[in-house]
Amino acid sequence: MEYTYKTKGTCSTQIKLNINGDVVTNVSFTGGCNGNLKAIPALVNGLTVDEIEKKLSGITCGFKQTSCGDQLAKACREAYESQKSV
Repeated sequence: MEYTYKTKGTCSTQIKLNINGDVVTNVSFTGGCNGNLKAIPALVNGLTVDEIEKKLSGITCGFKQTSCGDQLAKACREAYESQKSV
């Protein structure tokens, strides 16, 4: 299932991902820091929602209360929960 998440509090504005069960693939970001937003998808491709949350939840960026990684963890959880209701 393809899922789109609107980020909150980051330079990136949107995250798209595919989720099948609890496995996340094809992550892409709109906006943000080009290098980081190429690296993060490469590192999380094929991981489960729980694995992504353990690695990325709570990471902040500078003075911000969140980061693109933290937002990805939230997006993955939201996508996982939304597919259960379909």
